[in-house]
Amino acid sequence: MRLTVRGVAVLVASPGLGAAGLWGRYPLFLLLSAAGLVAVVAAVLVTARRVDVEVTREVHPDRVERGAQALGKLKVRNPSARWQRGFLAVDTAGGYHRTVQVHGLAPGASRPYDYQLPTPVRGRMPVGPLVLSRTDPFGLARSSLTVGGAVTLWVHPRSHPALARTGGFPRHHHEGRSNDRLRGSLDLRELREYLPGDQVRDIHWKATARAGRLMVKESADPDQPRLTVVLDTRAAVLGAPAFEEAVDVAASLLRSAALAGHHARLLTSCGTDVATAGGPLAARQLLDQLCLLGQSTEAATLLSAVRHQGGCLAVVTSGSADVAELPGLRSRYSSIFLLALGGTAAAVPGARVLAAGDSAGLVGMWNEVRT
Repeated sequence: MRLTVRGVAVLVASPGLGAAGLWGRYPLFLLLSAAGLVAVVAAVLVTARRVDVEVTREVHPDRVERGAQALGKLKVRNPSARWQRGFLAVDTAGGYHRTVQVHGLAPGASRPYDYQLPTPVRGRMPVGPLVLSRTDPFGLARSSLTVGGAVTLWVHPRSHPALARTGGFPRHHHEGRSNDRLRGSLDLRELREYLPGDQVRDIHWKATARAGRLMVKESADPDQPRLTVVLDTRAAVLGAPAFEEAVDVAASLLRSAALAGHHARLLTSCGTDVATAGGPLAARQLLDQLCLLGQSTEAATLLSAVRHQGGCLAVVTSGSADVAELPGLRSRYSSIFLLALGGTAAAVPGARVLAAGDSAGLVGMWNEVRT
């Protein structure tokens, strides 16, 4: 328990008014002095009793897009045998404060409360800890209690509906370009129990020995459709607002490809390399990584991180970026797109150039392309 600024002012002024009343024989000053001291003492007595409740707090959902709605869910229970007076619950979310007025609770009673959490900025947002506070009716004293710890709300970049555009190399020698195939044989996706009709060569003998029954490999052609997105993270090329738009573009393309079950890879000019095999968990992994990305001040080359091949390559940068190396990648990818923020961009041999002022316009142009 502690006095508020108002309580300290009343406590300091009351003796002064009393002294002035005694010296000048002003009954009104004496009355005000007595009232002030009584009010401070009453405030201390009212707030001296700590808030005795059980509080649980959840954040739902734990991952949202930037600007979308996230809720803090409180459940307050009075475990004592006495009536619990109302109090304020103050939650902190990324520098923002949310205040919930908790009403009085009867013994053993509980009550839920929901409140909105702000999500204006992409990133990992700490939520909490929760502070329970109680003040007297005049705001002279306050008691506070911190409960629980901080939880994390993942604020993903905004994703626009995007076409799951991918590309792949020919899979058979009679289709030509056999030298362009990805190195390696088949990608192992999962193990499952043997079924009649499965090839003996697909039996995984080590797994069979461990499981005590025949287990076979589920494999996928490494030349299956895939999308590689290169995101320019150089601060000298993209300003902060433009970079957020670029992240939204990358999130839109990668999310749609992963949810379609295609291989998706995220590369950045600062060295990030995240490869996934597709699916909802892959989409979540890619969005989590984009959630953590920041801009780099290093003078790296945009395409220095591109060491792979196969499928469709999409480079997200500004219209003024130097992409002189891009035509040299044409033999390694079935299709190449340059997505430039800023509205204008020069033509690049061997690549399809899309330029728009924001992420929504750029993804819209991506969806309109017919290959």
